[in-house]
Amino acid sequence: MSRAAKITVDLDAIRHNFRLARSLQPAANAAAIIKANGYGHGAVEVAKALESEADAFGVACIEEGVELVEAGISKPVLLLEGFFEASELEYISDNGMWSAVHSLEQIDQIAAAQLSQPINVWLKMDSGMHRLGVNPQDYQEAYKRLKALDNVADVILMSHFSSADELDKSVTAEQIEVFNAATADIDAPASLANSAGTLAWEDARRDWLRPGLMLYGATPFPDAQDNADKLIPAMTLTSEVIAVRDVPVGESVGYACTWTADKPSRVGTVALGYADGYPRHAETGTPVWINGQRSRIIGRVSMDMLAIDLTDLPEAGVGTEVEFWGKHITAAEVAPYCGTIPYTLFTGITRRVHKHYINR
Repeated sequence: MSRAAKITVDLDAIRHNFRLARSLQPAANAAAIIKANGYGHGAVEVAKALESEADAFGVACIEEGVELVEAGISKPVLLLEGFFEASELEYISDNGMWSAVHSLEQIDQIAAAQLSQPINVWLKMDSGMHRLGVNPQDYQEAYKRLKALDNVADVILMSHFSSADELDKSVTAEQIEVFNAATADIDAPASLANSAGTLAWEDARRDWLRPGLMLYGATPFPDAQDNADKLIPAMTLTSEVIAVRDVPVGESVGYACTWTADKPSRVGTVALGYADGYPRHAETGTPVWINGQRSRIIGRVSMDMLAIDLTDLPEAGVGTEVEFWGKHITAAEVAPYCGTIPYTLFTGITRRVHKHYINR
């Protein structure tokens, strides 16, 4: 017998979501972004589910790439943050990895390296996010330097959006304009579209798509969006009721007495807490799904347990399953109650939560 807290990952839903991305620009290649352990879904498992369909996989760093290589993944692995030390270049070359380049200094390091074979480079431009990337005015020169190196095979042009999830703002269109101007005289494939770009910004869909969050069935947008509405959630977080209490009017539940019964209430204790990755900041009223209907969290989430309202669910008792997010209540709906976003919900799940995969 084991603790009931688990996530169930529907790999077929991930394939559906990847195919949705492809359908929005059928002529484009697509790199499935599986950094941060596949956004908490399991990088190796997601890569194996998509290996026959994806053109490449994107991870943050070489440690994540090594995991895929050692698992036998044969498709190219793109390091989205690039290499952190020149010593990584030998492994990148030996294993056919691709690397982002975001500074002129990295070009010098590639030029000086002794490599077994040339590497593919994704040359990143800072088009307005001001996080990583070569400045637009230096971009053409950086491209020419890379193309002149024997250590470099192909060069993909890339940038990253700061606000593509905010459809009412002009920032994304402005970034596209900056990118277009700086690359006007360069004949090379390009990649701009992250999940939000893929779903909603037609001008961002270039030669390579980079779907990330959308693969896992979560919308990047705060409101409904036609393409995002077709996504299928891939992760379901569940646990079970382990105790039930009748709480009279005026009595409180949990640490700091943040919730007090204003009517005779029936309260369930569930084996899930912030040590499992469920946010401590989830407020009273955060929705949950029990026996085919909605209920809510009450009181403060503790390390290993939390409380839910069973007052209108007389049939629920010890052993009843509770869904915290999944196909009935989405992570995008839960996130605002916790002051966060779906990305942190997914990636915050800890190792003591069991993983179960559905692969139809």
